[in-house]
Amino acid sequence: MSIADEPGNRINQMRAKAQELEQAAERATDPHDRQRLRDKARRLKEQSEQERGMAGGNTDPM
Repeated sequence: MSIADEPGNRINQMRAKAQELEQAAERATDPHDRQRLRDKARRLKEQSEQERGMAGGNTDPM
């Protein structure tokens, strides 16, 4: 497994992308684009939190 494939690195990349999307939403002038970017950032954050929980062993397999 390479460093780029490690779960922590993937989670950090997802968080960074979410931050970029939030910044783009702040700059967007079109309300629909702004909302779309915010929604996408929120989904990425949620996904990174789920993966962080799975990587940390915080999930019950049953």
